[in-house]
Amino acid sequence: MKVMSFTASLMAFAISAGPAYASVSKQEASKLGKQLTLVGAQQAANSSGVIPAYTGGLPQDLMADPYKDIYANEKPLFEITQKNLERYKKNLTEGQLAMFAKYPDTYKMLIYPTHRTANFPKYILDKAKKNATTAKLLAGGVGLKNFDETLPFAIPKSGVEIIWNHETRFRGGSAQLNQATIPVERDGSFAPIRLRAQFTPPQYLKDGYDNKKDKNILFYYTSFTKSPARLTGNILLVHETIDQVSEPRKAWQYNAGQRRVRRAPQVAYDAPLTDGLRTTDQVDMYNGAPDRYDWKLVGKKEIYIPYNSYKLMDQDAKYTDIIAPGHINQDYSRYELHRVWHVQATLKEGARHIYAKRDFYVDEDSWQIAVVDHYDSRGVLWRLAEGHSLQFVNVNTPWYIAATNYDLISGRYMAELSTEERDAFIFGANVKRKAFSTSALRRSGKR
Repeated sequence: MKVMSFTASLMAFAISAGPAYASVSKQEASKLGKQLTLVGAQQAANSSGVIPAYTGGLPQDLMADPYKDIYANEKPLFEITQKNLERYKKNLTEGQLAMFAKYPDTYKMLIYPTHRTANFPKYILDKAKKNATTAKLLAGGVGLKNFDETLPFAIPKSGVEIIWNHETRFRGGSAQLNQATIPVERDGSFAPIRLRAQFTPPQYLKDGYDNKKDKNILFYYTSFTKSPARLTGNILLVHETIDQVSEPRKAWQYNAGQRRVRRAPQVAYDAPLTDGLRTTDQVDMYNGAPDRYDWKLVGKKEIYIPYNSYKLMDQDAKYTDIIAPGHINQDYSRYELHRVWHVQATLKEGARHIYAKRDFYVDEDSWQIAVVDHYDSRGVLWRLAEGHSLQFVNVNTPWYIAATNYDLISGRYMAELSTEERDAFIFGANVKRKAFSTSALRRSGKR
């Protein structure tokens, strides 16, 4: 059975491989809120002032429309094209550079002023500060201990710790999403796969956190396929574990045509998704057990990354406006210069995966992976992934509102969009644990 497609913004969880590292000292943690922000980003501006000092991000506004473009009147500072690319190469990844080479006549990047908008609720910031001195990796980096819900390593010392921060980052609590996964052919033709997903960490279950049942659970997740007709009614259920090596992810699939629920151990690693353009662990830019890779912290860089991507949540924009041959209409994208952590994953000797190397670029303020370059077994650059995000001011969290995965060899790509979907993001859903049971899966699986 093919693995069902599910939204990029959802399958987020953290498990990292590599040597174990202790938590930082209280003296080092005292930098949080001073030289460093409360989640560990550099507080100060960069040397040129293009990246401003962090001043707290956007304030929470429970009544605000998070999709309203607060920077609508801003004009691009400049535009990067194939003609002036040499001037900006130092602030681009290899995958981004490859897009200019493959589409020299159409690909561009509009560079806007940098705004450090990321922010989190106070209780999340408090947990991040507490975790800095208590959270530790289990042996081999395959799990966490002494960890409370989110952002275990505000002051990371290794690549796997940074990946953990991405996987465990706060995403507004319990959320329902309505999105479209859109595989795009070389000529720009496409047929959306529409999904309704529910994402709920155990801390946000209506019936409360259970110390026994939820001890190794990062989140509960379901994905219901609404269209096309051939897939309607198919459902994926996931109990996402924290330590997936000792207790692998629990997944089940309901096939509406067969009216059967089956265990789905294949929902992991490089199992292909139905769009044929991503592996399972590419959802949410990266997810899953880390044991097949060695992780290297390369360092900090200043990169042009998708940020404050309000145009990709314009409710008046149709998918036909955004989708184009080769890549999305870049007029809908917004890039800003931000500091990122560069983490390189190299496939372990004897391990199996279609990607032999992956370069991750993780935003320092939100801990979200912004860009990933993927290389095949020959060492050839194969795919580029970009996560387009904004700050949801109504729930005080940054999150992806779109994602793109470009195949640099075939010329096909996948876009995750929601401009045509009603109620794209619904936060605060009161869901009980039984909603994530196999019996609930059977009841829900109706055409």
